[in-house]
Amino acid sequence: MSTDLGAIAEQRGIKYFLISFTDLLGVQRAKLVPRAAIDGMAKAGAAFAGFATWLDMTPADPDMFGMPDPDTLIQLPWKAEVGWLATDPWMCGKPVAHAPRNVLKRLVAEAAAKGYELKSGVECEFFLIRRMVRRSAIRRTARANLVMISRR
Repeated sequence: MSTDLGAIAEQRGIKYFLISFTDLLGVQRAKLVPRAAIDGMAKAGAAFAGFATWLDMTPADPDMFGMPDPDTLIQLPWKAEVGWLATDPWMCGKPVAHAPRNVLKRLVAEAAAKGYELKSGVECEFFLIRRMVRRSAIRRTARANLVMISRR
């Protein structure tokens, strides 16, 4: 069963889609696609230069295609005209074996075949910082660090 992303976009007021995949370093890579192009990309995928995907490829590798997963559609709360979609990276007609999302899907299926169910949690970490206003404090800190380094 295929999902009509164009119709959903029309219904929800989505003008653009961020078609996204995760590289080997855990970084989200994406391309912004206008609503008018989303149905074509849902069928053929969004092309990314293979060597620029950070999926351990070279310029000799062909383009990688991110096949959007309609079940992952999230309308960005801070920018309602943009919808985010996760993709499954494909190349040469088959999934990119070492792409993180494809690895996860494969391992979940292997675990399920053995009677296991994957459960995970996310631990979000963040830092609250305050910009230092006084430049003299920054200079003192830099000098103190130099002194500390030189005493080692």
